[in-house]
Amino acid sequence: MTHLTVRRLLIDLEPPVARHWCGGDAFLTAWFNALSMSFPVGEQFFLDSVRRGWKALPPELQAQREAEVKGFVGQEATHRRIHSLFNAHLERQGLVNDWEPRALARLAPLEQADPRHALAITAANEHFTALFAEWLLARPEVLAGAEPRLQTLWLWHSAEESEHKCTAFDLYQALGGSHAWRTTWMRRVTLIFLTDTLRQTAANLRRDGTLWRWGTWRSATRHLLGRNGLLRTSFSPWRAYFRPDFHPSQQHSDLSERWLDDHAGLLAPLGTPATVAPAT
Repeated sequence: MTHLTVRRLLIDLEPPVARHWCGGDAFLTAWFNALSMSFPVGEQFFLDSVRRGWKALPPELQAQREAEVKGFVGQEATHRRIHSLFNAHLERQGLVNDWEPRALARLAPLEQADPRHALAITAANEHFTALFAEWLLARPEVLAGAEPRLQTLWLWHSAEESEHKCTAFDLYQALGGSHAWRTTWMRRVTLIFLTDTLRQTAANLRRDGTLWRWGTWRSATRHLLGRNGLLRTSFSPWRAYFRPDFHPSQQHSDLSERWLDDHAGLLAPLGTPATVAPAT
């Protein structure tokens, strides 16, 4: 089992956020903003999926995994809350969250489906976020010029995503989820996630008036496809997910633990929720 601590991030998101808060880089700002727009719905789906999967386990396995599930639910609920606060700034800047209604419509049928499907989708998305987290934690230069509050927000979120990346996967396996469905959902999630992220990023840039600037496309190419770009460096660990013997713990570094230890003064551990119940 994985020990997961729920932490409150000690930053003040009340003051306004600059339009190009990521070091003046229009593309990076729009990309991070797009990801944040997906989190309130996404994180809610993930914690609901894990909670439903846990409840489907036999009582003895529920007892074994209860503490980890509580920690996962608490962490994801905290992520959802703080990104909702951040997204309110984006709305005031005139950005429109087109991703959220599409995601809600797409996920609605899964409420009545076998809980293993939702867990497989969650595990696939958690693999994506873990890859992104490792990329970001290993490259502090990406956020070097960002507003300090938001730099802290993204690195904290990344560290916790790396920390709980095994939870949904292990529940799926414990419920007898098949390799075939796990990889099928990864293929679907890959297409949907990349399409939605790029679509929302482009919409953000268009509303910002920076979509067709040369600097925007140069930054996009460098940060996604360059030698150290996210998509280029993540391809091999993404492909590893399709191996029958894959487990998220095989792709581990100490970057998240190191960041959490080094920035403990910015975090207030809250323990874990008292029960595995709907987050408020």
